[in-house]
Amino acid sequence: MIKLPITNGMKLAIDFAGNSNDQAVIFFHGGGQTRHAWGEALEVLANEGYFAATVDLRGHGHSDWAEDGNYRLDAFADDIIKLCAMFERKPILVGASLGGLSSLLAIGGADTDIARALVLVDIVPKVNTVGTDHIKDFMSASPNGFASLEEAADAIAAYTPQRKRRKDLSGLSKNLRLHDNGRYYWHWDPQFLASSNQINPENTLNIATDNIRVPVLLVRGEKSDVVDDSGVADFLQRIPHAEYVQVSGAAHMIAGDSNQQFNQVVLEFLDKHK
Repeated sequence: MIKLPITNGMKLAIDFAGNSNDQAVIFFHGGGQTRHAWGEALEVLANEGYFAATVDLRGHGHSDWAEDGNYRLDAFADDIIKLCAMFERKPILVGASLGGLSSLLAIGGADTDIARALVLVDIVPKVNTVGTDHIKDFMSASPNGFASLEEAADAIAAYTPQRKRRKDLSGLSKNLRLHDNGRYYWHWDPQFLASSNQINPENTLNIATDNIRVPVLLVRGEKSDVVDDSGVADFLQRIPHAEYVQVSGAAHMIAGDSNQQFNQVVLEFLDKHK
């Protein structure tokens, strides 16, 4: 892991794998997640000849928290624009949920081309609010943290019934912070959930979407409660050149539900547009 300065001294934590001379692919996780959400994607892409990077968004994981508490979508998008400018060749962006909307806004709202292509992972501007409310409820359900990793694992199991409950909890510790009081807390700034930061700029996102000219892939989880048929249809109408793939058996967090299938879908798209 390295930390790169992005905005006003704020640093983002990033893992890299592969040869820096190869086509760069940058992964941006969903809200409340960390750069570890992508499973084996980092190493898989590096082995296939890509320069892969997974990023902790501001206020998440090991990245700095925003001193001003600004976690609005345009702030995340601005971070992505600045990060893309650090690469000699335009990178391909892969974003899930919050990371996807931020990438969409960054590419569609930038004054110049910042990326070579875009992969959106179970996110479109027109979301199903039942699914997004489910996410918010989960993220705000444990403000006092957890007494143990087992307790946190139980909460995740209840939230993701389509997955088998994890037996090895070592990976879970990457998404939690152990405080001095002995309790575990999610690895993100609680200010992220402040009302002033809530994502509701559908019109702004629609404008950005209409401006997208780069190759685009929308990956949807078959069991997603965030992206429904109406949202997909609206998105494909706005970006007629976009490709669309549905991952069987996966819900909203596709990379976690069906990692091998997800990696294969992404690789097939990348190989066409690198």
